Amino acid sequence: MTQRALVSGPASRHRLTLVRRNDRREVRRALAFSCEVVRERDFRRVAQTALNLSPDGMFVSTDDDLEVGESLIVSFRATQLGLWFDSEARVARIVRGRRGGDRGAGVGLSFSTLDRVKRLILRGHLRRVPPPLPSRPQRIHWTATILGLAP
Repeated sequence: MTQRALVSGPASRHRLTLVRRNDRREVRRALAFSCEVVRERDFRRVAQTALNLSPDGMFVSTDDDLEVGESLIVSFRATQLGLWFDSEARVARIVRGRRGGDRGAGVGLSFSTLDRVKRLILRGHLRRVPPPLPSRPQRIHWTATILGLAP
């Protein structure tokens, strides 16, 4: 998605095209399902509901106080095949639920040890699931935007 704006001054004969940045390797998919997320250090369950999923990670709903980088163990079933997906994961992002578009508190997890074959199965299954609607605009990739002004 691009956005156009007029530029004044010496570059006024050019139109500025803002290039949107996408930092994700995989597309997240809007998929709510049951899961088990256990903190590795004390084996206490910290989450039971996932809100979205990708082959690289998932976002789970939780009110527990976790820290970025904390180690967790994740187990879930997300396909019609009945396969269990088990992986170690790290907390990559914390959402406190304070923004208008947030659906409550939760954490984004990055899978560390998900088997390649299971990752491939998961990727194939997720192609049939729609991505979630964005809750805020994508960040602007300023370097690509400026380089786009060069003749």
